[in-house]
Amino acid sequence: MAGDKKLVEQITSMDVDFAQWYTDICKKADLIDYSSVKGCMIIRPYGYAIWENIQKNLDSRFKALGHENVYMPMFIPESLLNKEKDHVEGFAPEVAWVTHGGSEKLTERLCVRPTSETLFCEHYANIIRSYRDLPKLYNQWCSVVRWEKTTRPFLRSREFLWQEGHTMHATAEEARAETVQMLNVYADFHEEDLAIPVIKGAKTPSDKFAGAEDTYAIEALMHDGKALQAGTSHYFGDGFAKAFDITYTDKDNKLVHPFQTSWGVTTRMIGGIIMTHGDDNGLVLPPAVAPIQVVVIPVAAHKPGVIEAATELANRLKGDYRVKLDDSDNSPGWKFAEYEMKGVPLRIELGPRDIEAGQCVIVTRHNLEKTVVKLDELEAAVKAKLQEVRDGMYAKALANREKRTYDCKTIDEIIEKLAANGDGFVRAMWCGDPECEDKVKEMTGVGSRCVPLEQEHISDVCVCCGKPAKQLVYWGKAY
Repeated sequence: MAGDKKLVEQITSMDVDFAQWYTDICKKADLIDYSSVKGCMIIRPYGYAIWENIQKNLDSRFKALGHENVYMPMFIPESLLNKEKDHVEGFAPEVAWVTHGGSEKLTERLCVRPTSETLFCEHYANIIRSYRDLPKLYNQWCSVVRWEKTTRPFLRSREFLWQEGHTMHATAEEARAETVQMLNVYADFHEEDLAIPVIKGAKTPSDKFAGAEDTYAIEALMHDGKALQAGTSHYFGDGFAKAFDITYTDKDNKLVHPFQTSWGVTTRMIGGIIMTHGDDNGLVLPPAVAPIQVVVIPVAAHKPGVIEAATELANRLKGDYRVKLDDSDNSPGWKFAEYEMKGVPLRIELGPRDIEAGQCVIVTRHNLEKTVVKLDELEAAVKAKLQEVRDGMYAKALANREKRTYDCKTIDEIIEKLAANGDGFVRAMWCGDPECEDKVKEMTGVGSRCVPLEQEHISDVCVCCGKPAKQLVYWGKAY
């Protein structure tokens, strides 16, 4: 068991150094490795399998709403990027440029896509002619490059994986409905499948996506009290359509511009899973995206019939779940620690005494509780236990958020609450003045995260200036 203990000791306690704990999890759970390209990561098979499950689930949700997958080039000509002024200014500091093709200097620089609005607009200008061509509901799975100065695995890297939806609509009302609909898709996915509670809201004008009229986001609170922007959805109006001369003939035979949206989530969701659910033993994965949902561990595997019984048990579950039978010659204790490190939701232990009694032991990863289950009731028990894991994870994450959410009416109260209780969400009223928004961050260290769609009135005056308040805002420190 000394080896088992060492495996856990390789993870820094989250209460000692949360940032180092996070890095330890990424490495020790075989999620990533570092690359010779600074700021870029290698996503290892176990980490990529999590992304594949995220992708599969979200893709089915998108397609159920009529979206189709496409693929755009990874290079954007500089002249094309420059067509929308606000957009290019917003991304200019993070753009990577290709200046040479082989040994020859290019006549025009090519941007390595940081996002694809301009490419989609160029394409839409070529294919949208009539109201019958609308709506266009496209999505792309790809990687993008943003030359970040400070990087951290999954949370912020120079190249990362994501999906970006880009849609065109005949009316502003349809486009706005799409924007909110996709925000809700992201929120439902996070809460139902990732067991991460989120706040749905609009970004303040100063924090909108470059070129957008409105930006919506889901905000999650991590275990350490910092916020994570977990997904965004943008309404562009007809701004891009005008810049790229996208027009169509409407039902009245008039030439008009369509209305546009975009929306996306990235591999930072994996970072969100780690920081919301992980513990000092390693990952804790929600069943919906876990590469292995159930691991079967033979105990005293050298004894007659144990491997055979464990194999039969695993085969019973494989049609419905992602199951692994570990019949290696590592000790059961080593295996227990290994799969706890990897966050496998359920562990089934089966030994000679269990076989004789017609039972097995199921251990749930999120709380390490053991339950004795009759073998002839296994399928029903596994289904119930996986739901129990998801529900338990969500309840724990929600309790952490509620404990770390503070209602404040003055700047001094924000400072006092954070000093006494640690980082978290601050709920405070705002007058709508950007100067007050900046001043709150300057004086307290917490910036605006979103204006929640579900508004409450906790004070009549702005937390900063004392003038009449317009909106409740969630504030916080963010990754």
